[in-house]
Amino acid sequence: MLREHRCGLTNAFARSQRWLQDRTSAGFTSRRREAAPTRSPHTWNVPTPPVSEEIAAALGAFFAGGAGPTHSALTGVFQGSGYADADPYNPALQQPSKETRVQRVISAASRRPQRARELVDALLARLRAGGCFTDGAYTHDPQLVRAAQRAFSRAGWQLSDDGVLSIAGVVDLSTGGREALDDQLERLRRAVDDPALLLGTAKDLLEAIAKFVLEEFGVSISSRVDFGELWYLARERLGVLPQQVDGGALGGHQIKAILQSSWKIAEQVNELRGLQGTGHGRTLPTGVSPEMALLVVREACSVGEFMLTTLDRQMGR
Repeated sequence: MLREHRCGLTNAFARSQRWLQDRTSAGFTSRRREAAPTRSPHTWNVPTPPVSEEIAAALGAFFAGGAGPTHSALTGVFQGSGYADADPYNPALQQPSKETRVQRVISAASRRPQRARELVDALLARLRAGGCFTDGAYTHDPQLVRAAQRAFSRAGWQLSDDGVLSIAGVVDLSTGGREALDDQLERLRRAVDDPALLLGTAKDLLEAIAKFVLEEFGVSISSRVDFGELWYLARERLGVLPQQVDGGALGGHQIKAILQSSWKIAEQVNELRGLQGTGHGRTLPTGVSPEMALLVVREACSVGEFMLTTLDRQMGR
C-alpha cells in the first residue's frame, strides 16, 4: 500500500537517471534487499515555475551596466520563448537597459508561466555562451552566480556552477529506494504545472519502477535492454502479462484486456516522451493538449502504482 502520509514530495529524476545509468552501463545482477534502505533526510519541495521577482533581479544583474549578451540577442530570446509582448525595449531609443528588460520579462513570465522554463533556459544558454558561468572568464562573477543559485533554490530549482538549470530535491534511488518512488508517484498525481516536463518525468518514473521490480527479484539487466523489454520482464516476474491470466476464469477475459491496456499506457508514455524530446524546450508533441498530457501522466501513475502494490503483495509486505 502507498503510504497515506509522506514527509515530502519530489519532482525531479536526475539522480535516479544517473543511478540507473551507472547500474546498467555494464549490466548488473541485483539481489533482493533484506530490509528497505533508510531514506536520506532530504526536504522535497514542490517546484514552481522557475521565475520569481528574486530570479528576475538575480538574472538581470548579469546584464547590469550593459554587460552580458547584446540587446538583439535578448530580443531573440524573448521572441523565441513567446514573451516579446512583455519586452519594453525601444530600438530607436535603445532603452530601457538590458537589466531592466530581463527583469520586466521574467516578471511577466511569473504571471504567465506556461513557457517560463523555456525563457529561463534560453537566457541561461546565452549567459553560458558569454562565459558568465566559466571560471576564469572575464565575464564570470562568482557572486552573481551564487545569488542566482539562491534565487532558484527558493523556487525549488537548482542552478549548477556551469549554469545548467534542473529541478531541486531529486530522487536518489540508491538511498531512497521504494519511498522515493512512492513520493514521486504522489508528486506527479498532484502536479499541474508544465505538463511537457511531467510527461518526460512520468516516462523516467515508469522505467525506474520496472528496474526496481527486477532488482527486487534479483534479475540481471543488460545495458542493451530497451523500455519495452524492460517492462515485459518486470510484468513477467510479477505475473501480470495478459497471457499469464486464465482466460477461462470468471472475468479473465476482461482482466487480460485491462492488463494489455496498462502496458499500452506505459508504451505510449515512452513514445510520447520520444516525440517530445529533451532538446526542444520541453514542448508538447503536436496534437497533445496540456489536458491530455496531464491525463497521460495520471494514467501512468496508476500503472506504476499497480506494479508496486503487486510487488508488495508478492513480497508479503
